[in-house]
Amino acid sequence: MDIVTLLPFALLIGVMFLMTRSARNKQRQAMQMRDQMQPGTGVRTIGGMYALVKEVNDDTVVLEIAPGVHAVYAKNAVGAVLDDDEYRRIVHGEPAVTKDGDLPPVLPDADERAGEDRVGLSKGEPVDRPADKGADEDGTTENGPGDGPAAK
Repeated sequence: MDIVTLLPFALLIGVMFLMTRSARNKQRQAMQMRDQMQPGTGVRTIGGMYALVKEVNDDTVVLEIAPGVHAVYAKNAVGAVLDDDEYRRIVHGEPAVTKDGDLPPVLPDADERAGEDRVGLSKGEPVDRPADKGADEDGTTENGPGDGPAAK
């Protein structure tokens, strides 16, 4: 056989080996992360729910999703194990502290930004909106009030 004939096959086998190796590494990291779970640890599920670990079993974990409310989840449903500081910051709204001990800069509230002239209107000025297409001036359609796109 010619080397040119074997080269595409060797390249394909090499790429497949690298892909499976990467997937195995990700699985191993996820297993290690789930093994870090212990009662009192904050977690985020793959569905995006934040909870505290109450009990860890072989394949399942009991999570406290609200004070006094416990639910049993598969360990595979845990997407991330969080640091205590990160969990408190996300769930309880406590401010994050930087490495030098300072609080991060605070962005202005939406109420403070509402007075900004973003679209050429000042705060509190009424907006003139065109009437709904298909509706008469009084907001009714030809089938009566509540029908058509204005009702949906």
